[in-house]
Amino acid sequence: MTQAVVLLSGGLDSSTALAQTIERGCEIVALTFSYGQRHRKELGSAKKIADHYGVQRHITVDLDIGKHINSSLTQPTMHIPTGADEQSDMSSIPSTYVPARNIVFMSVAAAIAESVGADRVVIAVNSVDFSDYPDCTPRFIDAYQKMLEVGTRGGVDGRAVLIDAPLLEMSKAEIVREAVRLGVPLELTWSCYAGGDKACGVCDSCRLRLKGFGEAGVDDPIEYERRG
Repeated sequence: MTQAVVLLSGGLDSSTALAQTIERGCEIVALTFSYGQRHRKELGSAKKIADHYGVQRHITVDLDIGKHINSSLTQPTMHIPTGADEQSDMSSIPSTYVPARNIVFMSVAAAIAESVGADRVVIAVNSVDFSDYPDCTPRFIDAYQKMLEVGTRGGVDGRAVLIDAPLLEMSKAEIVREAVRLGVPLELTWSCYAGGDKACGVCDSCRLRLKGFGEAGVDDPIEYERRG
């Protein structure tokens, strides 16, 4: 059986990618990071999703680096952009960008994959409906794959771990429809950058999620403070 290390944040996209990978018959190692983000809601969602699918091996890696990183997702004193902010127009890299996050996460995932004999790392990056992060693009995925081919033992031996980004060129509406098809428990997912009892509804992540559900014609089962 093919084995895959799946990066699982607990959000809509990573939960959908996990369900896709399970449908393909892969044995799963789910990998979640506690990196000093300003709330732990997504960590709880990741555990609920992994438990829902009966994932036997769910690794949570503690990387206490948030206080050293300049991002509004890790610094409580920084403002998280909302739809009311002029700079939150999704046409430039916002303050919610976490420097080199996917490089770090994928490196740990690739190390685990090579160690346990998994042939791929599954990451739910998306380059269609996203916040213009440079580490969510086809160019980045291609470059990272080339790096693994020359910078790992498996790569030198011609067996480099494959970076699998199944949602890379899907719209958020297409991802929602795929999640519905797969029966993903959407009520367990968390996408909001804030950590309240309800999703804020106005941060970029909430706005993209609501846009996707609206365009897909699907009711989002989670609760929002407001729908911006």
